[in-house]
Amino acid sequence: MKKVYPDAKVALAGVVKDGMTIMAGGFGLCGIPDMLIEAIRESGARDLTFISNNAGVDGAGLGVLLETRQIRKMISSYVGENKLFAEQYLSGQLELEFNPQGTLAERIRAGGAGIPAFFTKTGVGTLIAEGKEEREFDGERYIMERGLFADISIVHAWKGDTEGNLVYRKTARNFNPMMASASRLTVAQVEHLVPAGEIDPDQIHTPGIFVKRLVHVANPAKRIEQRTVRKRETA
Repeated sequence: MKKVYPDAKVALAGVVKDGMTIMAGGFGLCGIPDMLIEAIRESGARDLTFISNNAGVDGAGLGVLLETRQIRKMISSYVGENKLFAEQYLSGQLELEFNPQGTLAERIRAGGAGIPAFFTKTGVGTLIAEGKEEREFDGERYIMERGLFADISIVHAWKGDTEGNLVYRKTARNFNPMMASASRLTVAQVEHLVPAGEIDPDQIHTPGIFVKRLVHVANPAKRIEQRTVRKRETA
């Protein structure tokens, strides 16, 4: 099965449709599948639900899909860096399902593992618990959270081989491995594409069985969301 496609647009051609649920890896602007996001923008698909830790920033990441009004709903943990997100949410143009960050990560992991639901103490007694089933275990209260599973996952990896085995680098790993296993179709953009067999099996983070399509994106733009520096000390 050929998994390598010439570019992001071709890799997503015919599979992105109106009303889909899509998972997008990344944390802030770190490890985001930016070229695949751009291809979704060019597809023109609308009424999309995105599962992502955040919605990028204005003009970058998922922020470009907010600009074109292609996202109907976000299932996220943190969205504080995006002014357009706030405007659309407060005006009723955008639906939002907020999650504690650890809960979001576990919902995605559970979905990939075939676990439909689980119980957690996080959110008990808060607005997060409203409308959710609650049970007591060993004298402690827990709420039920549903696993998440998407139509498509788009992820970014540092290295991948032609069979779809992926390696993530440092903090760019973030949500990418969990999302790669939690959808019907996973498409990965990789910085370094190598022949099958060149990656040490012990170093593989996502086995190729989860990845159906690959795009080689050499030297992707790596933006810094919050540039923080200190003044140089004088000699």
